[in-house]
Amino acid sequence: MTLNAAIGIVGVLLLGFIYSFSRNVTHSGVPIEVTFPKIEAQSLAVEVYQANPIQNIKVEVLNGCGIKGIAARTADFLRSHQVDVVRSDNADRYDYPNTVIISRNENVESLKAVSRSFGIAMNDETHILIVPDESMGVDVTVILGKDIYDFPELSSLIPTDP
Repeated sequence: MTLNAAIGIVGVLLLGFIYSFSRNVTHSGVPIEVTFPKIEAQSLAVEVYQANPIQNIKVEVLNGCGIKGIAARTADFLRSHQVDVVRSDNADRYDYPNTVIISRNENVESLKAVSRSFGIAMNDETHILIVPDESMGVDVTVILGKDIYDFPELSSLIPTDP
């Protein structure tokens, strides 16, 4: 008797599922009109790259002045100048008097591009050094010194709150 009742209940549930499924299949729904906005001018990735080519320069930025977060902000600044910053960290000490741009290999163009971003002349011996070290895996090392306020592009990156 209970087995017959269970079979009857399962049969009713099965009929309910079949009815619900047939209603969903035959339901046409509400028609929706989709309109896409008109795009006036499209630019291809090639055009964007030709206007702003990414240079194959690997740079590390080191904080040698002790201002919290300045290496990361300077890395973002250099990235906006199409320079690939692979590392930003603290220098070995925080008492560098001058910001130093160090060439780590024979790629002079990378040194020129980074020094141009900072507005430093290539013949400035207080800011430009050539210390080859291929093992570092970078083309240029930038050590930010206490004279960071002398660079208008970088002084705007320095946080005003203590």
